[in-house]
Amino acid sequence: MVIEKVINNNIVSAFDEEGKEVVVMGRGIGFGVRAGAEIKKSKIEKVFRIKSQSVAEQLKELLTNMPLEHVKISSDIIAYAKSNLKLQLNQSIYVTLTDHINFSIDRCQKGINLENALLWEIKRFYPQEFELGKYAVDLIRKRLKVSLPEDEAGFIALHFVNAEYGTDIRDALHLPNHMKEILEIVTDELGIGLDEGTLHYERFITHVKFLLQRVYRKELLQDEESELAEMMRTKYPKEYACSERIAEYIEKNAGCRLSGEEVMYLTIHIRRVTMAEEE
Repeated sequence: MVIEKVINNNIVSAFDEEGKEVVVMGRGIGFGVRAGAEIKKSKIEKVFRIKSQSVAEQLKELLTNMPLEHVKISSDIIAYAKSNLKLQLNQSIYVTLTDHINFSIDRCQKGINLENALLWEIKRFYPQEFELGKYAVDLIRKRLKVSLPEDEAGFIALHFVNAEYGTDIRDALHLPNHMKEILEIVTDELGIGLDEGTLHYERFITHVKFLLQRVYRKELLQDEESELAEMMRTKYPKEYACSERIAEYIEKNAGCRLSGEEVMYLTIHIRRVTMAEEE
């Protein structure tokens, strides 16, 4: 690899063997070297291969004045998420999570802790991501001797939700509350409790998560099954009315109108939940 630009003593921008730009991390890798120099393989600790040019530029700018250990720990957390949990993540996670962890550590060392108002909802609706947040907090405590509060595990979890679903982090902040409100609409509209231990409940939660993902990414299903949708309206009027109320909520709070196809599939999942409760 050949150095294209020295970002700091521990981070350089370089060109790999195929001529593609990469960001390379390693202790002292940029010290006393100039553009055009060959990188010693023994100094390479991590290579960031970022496909998006804009994300690559953001990463280089972010890493300029950041402690190497903060960069390494963020990279290790992301690697854990990919290898152990098999998460498919948008590469922007390298920017957003690294920036968040660096800022969180700085705040904690100054005695400033932020309360996570969505912590309960994150635990409930995004348990895998929350466990990942707890893993991150534990790793930071062990390696950097910085004890972040549980609230930070929730904030870190949202960065992974954002990277998984391809949403903006500001949208990801709304997702847990949207999930809670939609469940309250179902229980209120149909007058039932929901057994969170059932497979139908899990499938419903998963469907709503991906529905909200499509809402924020503006990738909603198009109307192609109008006859089936009308049949659902006739056969399951209460469930269909509940779906329409959810659609109204989404339009009001996310500024997106659900297609008839989306309402139909929502009805099917709500019907499965109600059948499980009736049984």
